Amino acid sequence: MTADDQPYGAPHAAGQREAERDDLGASLRGLSLLSSARLPLPEVLTRIARYAVQAIPGADGAGLTLLEHHRSDTIVQTADFVGEVDAIQYGVGEGPCITAARDAVTVISGSIGADPRWPRFGGRVARLGVHSAISLPLVTPDEVVGAMNVYAFAKNAFDERAAELGEVFAVPAAVAVQNARVLEDARRLSERLQRTLDERMVIERAVGIVMSRSGVEEGEARARLTRLSQHEHVKLVQVARTLVEEAARRARSRPHERPLD
Repeated sequence: MTADDQPYGAPHAAGQREAERDDLGASLRGLSLLSSARLPLPEVLTRIARYAVQAIPGADGAGLTLLEHHRSDTIVQTADFVGEVDAIQYGVGEGPCITAARDAVTVISGSIGADPRWPRFGGRVARLGVHSAISLPLVTPDEVVGAMNVYAFAKNAFDERAAELGEVFAVPAAVAVQNARVLEDARRLSERLQRTLDERMVIERAVGIVMSRSGVEEGEARARLTRLSQHEHVKLVQVARTLVEEAARRARSRPHERPLD
């Protein structure tokens, strides 16, 4: 069949598919650069959500939920309306993202307001003018690390092609999300260790001040600080910090001795 013999609309369809491939490729390239960007976790997740909007045809906005161990989940969005939709979803405890993360399957709806799977969620979201959703679980070999929600105002905005592109994008997106979580966990651990070290140094300085002022041994100085902490119902490090800061103020307020001529 020659180009002239092709059905009407075929060149447009071919051009559209090429554009979709280009958008997907650009999104995947963006994902590949995130690991070296050294950005805060919410910014990394937001960028992944933006790449999803670019990669999935028909999308008007997207949100991403990172499932956190022993902490509240981290939720980001690319547009304000997405935040409203996700607030409803998590408020009522049902919706496409929750289903996708729970069942580890891609979830599509072309008429959210009439979708029987989420009766409490659907009507409220439809009143916002949002009618289509595609939610993709972010799955690694070990676990489901989160889910990506892509929304559209139009009805039936997402077809099998959108689902196919979304699933292709979701594979490296899950890896990027997992890497971001690992880096964030390492940063949080480093900060906790630094705080612990700083607190120990403050306590040791306070112990030294008590020893110098009272002429007692280290054990007794530490015991006095502990008793003061218990009496005032504050943490030991707070007592120590107050003592150290007071000593520093006193030192600054003393007149400087003038050298002898």
